[in-house]
Amino acid sequence: MGNSDRTPALVEDTYAEVFEGIFCRLAVTADDERTVRAAAEDATSTPSVVIGRVEGGLERYLTKKETPDQRLGAILQFWAEINPNKTFVESLKKFEAELSYRIRQDILVKPFTAVFDWLSNAEGKLDIMERVGHCGDGYEWTEKRHGRKVIVVPLMVPDFVIERHIGYAVGVSGGNFWIMCATKEALRKAGDKALEAIHRVPGVVTPFDVCSAGSKPETHYPQIGPTTNHLYCPSLKKKLGGASKVPDGVNFIPEIVVNGTSMEAVKRAMKAGIEAVREVDGVVGISAGNYGGKLGKQKIGLRELFL
Repeated sequence: MGNSDRTPALVEDTYAEVFEGIFCRLAVTADDERTVRAAAEDATSTPSVVIGRVEGGLERYLTKKETPDQRLGAILQFWAEINPNKTFVESLKKFEAELSYRIRQDILVKPFTAVFDWLSNAEGKLDIMERVGHCGDGYEWTEKRHGRKVIVVPLMVPDFVIERHIGYAVGVSGGNFWIMCATKEALRKAGDKALEAIHRVPGVVTPFDVCSAGSKPETHYPQIGPTTNHLYCPSLKKKLGGASKVPDGVNFIPEIVVNGTSMEAVKRAMKAGIEAVREVDGVVGISAGNYGGKLGKQKIGLRELFL
């Protein structure tokens, strides 16, 4: 059965709400694969935009021929919200601070790591000296390496290197789709296939990978922030009765969230992910999180992806 037959039939006539976010794109390099992977995974392991912090994702790994210093590397994206109740400059300053924590605590501390700007067509630049360079306590210095102006931060295992100016831009955050699964095996297989397909699309990341906790904007506990989307919790179907929105035969509803450098990149990634799960036994439908405009001003219609 071709995907032109089965894919649209699986897809609910709904949409995902998306919104603009600030992002940067970095290349992290190190001497060996283990360190590169540890830096990439640690720095992007906690998706936190929903609680007002920063989140990241691994775009892809780099070969020695692709990196400025001819070492192994990885492309990482880091994202933050644009707070509608504050100026853009205030949101940018918040992003700069939160980004510095990830770099300082998850990358700088690993032996022989380096960070380079990897964003073409940046809308602006962050001077990384104040919040990262000064980890050298005044003993840091700048120089030119690999055709780039870098800061060298002296460490006990010498030394950490980071490009002084990091580009930022505004991209598309929160693209998503839900995979309606009958079995745990379907959930695992579909999740793996979706991520594999999505990560072949340039310019996108999946901050949560396969996420078990689709949320909603409103909550009884605002001090916590986003809480469970109870209407779509299979374990609450009996308790909620007719109010439940869990389809019959569905026992698991994982969510895949996609952030990307452009709307086109996010759409391509969502389409690729949905197509990848179409033939998985036990996948009975595809939906998405939408909240009547409470979350994002822009919409991506799921069926429109296949027109």
